[in-house]
Formats: sequence, structure tokens, C-alpha cells
Amino acid sequence: VQLQASGGGLVQAGGSLRLSCAASGRPSSDYVMGWFRQVPGKEREFVAQISRSGTNTYYADSVKGRFAISRDNARNTVYLQMNSLKFEDTAVYFCAAGGRWSTGSQSVYDHWGQGTQVTVSS
Repeated sequence: VQLQASGGGLVQAGGSLRLSCAASGRPSSDYVMGWFRQVPGKEREFVAQISRSGTNTYYADSVKGRFAISRDNARNTVYLQMNSLKFEDTAVYFCAAGGRWSTGSQSVYDHWGQGTQVTVSS
């Protein structure tokens, strides 16, 4: 499966953005989908994940209550709605597809998109 992330940009603190991740090559419904982010010089960190059907979600504590992950399997697309953005949310955001559910673990994700930059101005 190939993944294409989009929707990043520059936003003021307190604002919102919605990221999209389009899957191609295989149905996205075959995969657990996740969002991760990385700041230069730091390790990539988990943000959110969603089960194949969309029934189950899991979030990093740092984004819980502000971000929402969802998916539209008919469109082979996963979304990350980001509200109440903070300066510390600034990062490159990556979507990923994995074969099994493991809360917050990067090791189960086999396929990665190219990343989209989110910049939050304070």
C-alpha cells in the first residue's frame, strides 16, 4: 500500500487543521492506521491510531481531547482533525499502515507516507 499525506500548513495557536492520508494499491480497510509526528533532532512519536473498522481509537496523552482520528474506508482515506493547536504541535506528520493493533507502538507499522509539515505560530 502507498500512503500520501496532505493538509499540513501554517496556523496560529488555537487554530485547527485537518490532515488527510490517502491509501492506494490496497484497501485501507486492510490496515490499522496511525499518525505520528517528528521534530528535527527528535525521535518520531506516536499521535493517534484507528482500527480497521474505525470502531477503536487510541491517542497520545499530549493530544487527547484536541485531536480526532477517523477513517472513510470507502474513500481509502484516514483523517486527523487537529483542534486547539499549540506551538509544540509543530512537526512533520506521517501516516502509517500496520497489520495489527498495538497501542502506540511504531513497530507494527510497515508502510509509511512521506509526511506533511504542520507549523503552529505562537
